Amino acid sequence: MPIRHVMIVGAALSLLASCTAHQNTTNLYQAQDWVTDGVFTDGVEGPAVDRNGVLYAVNFAQQGTIGQVSGHDKANLYLTLPKGSIGNGIRFDPQGNMYIADYTGHNVLKVLPDKSVTVLAHNPHMHQPNDLAISDSGILFASDPDWQNSQGQVWRISADGQTQLLRANMGTTNGIEVSPDNRTLYVNESVQRRIWAFPLDEQGMTGTPELFYEFTEHGLDGMRCDENGNLYVARYGAGEVAILSPQGQLLRKVALKGKYPTNIAFGGKDGRQVFVTMQKRGAIETFISQYAGRAFNRHTL
Repeated sequence: MPIRHVMIVGAALSLLASCTAHQNTTNLYQAQDWVTDGVFTDGVEGPAVDRNGVLYAVNFAQQGTIGQVSGHDKANLYLTLPKGSIGNGIRFDPQGNMYIADYTGHNVLKVLPDKSVTVLAHNPHMHQPNDLAISDSGILFASDPDWQNSQGQVWRISADGQTQLLRANMGTTNGIEVSPDNRTLYVNESVQRRIWAFPLDEQGMTGTPELFYEFTEHGLDGMRCDENGNLYVARYGAGEVAILSPQGQLLRKVALKGKYPTNIAFGGKDGRQVFVTMQKRGAIETFISQYAGRAFNRHTL
């Protein structure tokens, strides 16, 4: 091919690549509906994606249920929890087992792939397990708020259901997440608007925490990390997801359609699709992030 033609083709390919990159960039962080209003109750929470890419959230159509979402506006009932149980946070382990914070039953439930439900953990000193995080080794961590007294706790739960109180006398503990390197446990306090970073060892034990970030207004709810260790925080009442760097710097605020986001999960084909459950709307919003979730290749989204 003549040199002039090679240069023209090369320039055209460069322009196409530039346009594609620009399109991909301009679509980032733009919230839209994934599941429309009223499909879930106003208690919608706990989004989590299994190893097959299916999204789950609590309280589909009525309280005490788990719904599954296979695509845009494709939601249906997955299972009904035992009488007296209402779920909040959900997590999956690499084997496909689902774990649910059952705040009314004061339990952490385990659901096998065959949908059989058992109580994994119960401790009479738990207030109401709210949200869950899971390490790469399968250790669960549960936030445990006492809303009436604006206090909270954090629990460690082993694979065999043994519970250990990691931290008492905190503020109203809510969102909780493990960093990609499994060396930090993030815990937020909704009412106090603070996020704490606990050093984490290989056994899932915590050291002395440091204040990671403090907001001046609105509440805090669920949190997730991306593959780079950035922390995504549902800002209840602010109608946004705040993204913080591993150094505790505010990188971005993602504006949502609704005002009351409750929790966050990563999914989609490349792990960059972020799902946000929206209280009061009973809906799920979504946006595309530049980065995949920290657990995308670990099947614990």
